[in-house]
Amino acid sequence: MIDLNLLRSDPDSFRTACEKKRVKFDVDAFLRLDEDYRSKKTVLESLRAQQNAVSKEIPKLSGAEKDAKLAEMKEVAAALKSGAADFKELETQWERQQLSIPSVPLDQVPVGATDKENVETKRWGKLPEFNFNPRDHVDLGKSLDILDIERGVKVAGSRNYFLKGEGVRLHHAVLQFALDHLHRRGYTLMDPPHIVNYRAMMGTSYFPGGEENAYHLDERDSELYLIGTSEVPVASYHADEILERASLPRRYAGFSACYRREAGTYGKDTHGVYRIHQFYKVEQVILCEADKELSAQMHAELLGNAEELLQALELPYRVVDVCTGDMGQGQVYKNDIETWMPSRNSYGETHSCSTFHDFQARRLEIRYKDDQGRNRYCHTLNNTLVASPRILIPLLEIYQQADGSVVVPKALRPFMGGTEKITPRR
Repeated sequence: MIDLNLLRSDPDSFRTACEKKRVKFDVDAFLRLDEDYRSKKTVLESLRAQQNAVSKEIPKLSGAEKDAKLAEMKEVAAALKSGAADFKELETQWERQQLSIPSVPLDQVPVGATDKENVETKRWGKLPEFNFNPRDHVDLGKSLDILDIERGVKVAGSRNYFLKGEGVRLHHAVLQFALDHLHRRGYTLMDPPHIVNYRAMMGTSYFPGGEENAYHLDERDSELYLIGTSEVPVASYHADEILERASLPRRYAGFSACYRREAGTYGKDTHGVYRIHQFYKVEQVILCEADKELSAQMHAELLGNAEELLQALELPYRVVDVCTGDMGQGQVYKNDIETWMPSRNSYGETHSCSTFHDFQARRLEIRYKDDQGRNRYCHTLNNTLVASPRILIPLLEIYQQADGSVVVPKALRPFMGGTEKITPRR
């Protein structure tokens, strides 16, 4: 949610933001609604003040004077009742429309319509060279007997899978490695609820607009949803709280299963485990003071943590600045990290690092007191540290050997009891 004072004082910035982010929102129509809302609110507040004043006067009066004040009171009460009913509908519309206003992207964000216009800013690592015909992760998973997509589909439908044996161990090893990585850096580890209410989904700006990608529980729990990322419950952890300034920044590492319908992506990235309905993530979330320079430092920290993990796994990757048309409604700046995946002969997205400034905090009412004792909205940021099984795609494909085995990266061996290699099942 944006600061309405900024919209009122500089509507052109938000008109431009809508255009750049490809958000259909009529800024001018909302400003007219906003003016009507504030005008009618002022009238109602004036009537309530008049009602309160008269209520205090009446006990002191008698006779005709008292009768006149009672008649006046009756008229004010009728006007309030009529005006309040109309105002409630106007207020609901005013509040609902605010949820569709996008944040203004930072100046350094490249302008573009799709991910094809994201701008590469960095590459790390040497791309693998094979002296044999490499397999993709699906073939490797079958031959190693660690991945079974066919039975996953049989049991649960498309985009589902079973991990087995050493695949489970590799999967948990990389997740535990990620948790340890953040624990050493002072992040508070969190195992959050996987089911959240509408407020949490709305507060983190996944709703409204992202409902079709969420798993909604049935009529028995109609206000509850399965999370698509632990960002949702972790960022909502301090909703409706005023934090001590000295306690900021708050650094959290959320670990959870994640569930996404992937609606609208039929036929896109459907091979293997790249785009699936259930996966696991270690997600970084930071709450900090409302300072743009500090937010930039926190963003660099989150990005750096993810890069350190990929470098420790010796996986080649690149970083891109995400363009305006590929950003979410609330993000003011975003980087993606894309890791090399031989079967795609390209880099595939494995991490998204986002800065929201106070967009989420306004929705969630997360504040702190500044030096003057005023309540300020926090800035929020998040970034994936690792998502599995997607990260298994480059791990299996890059570390495969000519004999069909897969070498376990050195960084993960302590988490697999010293196992150095996964070999084909005989």
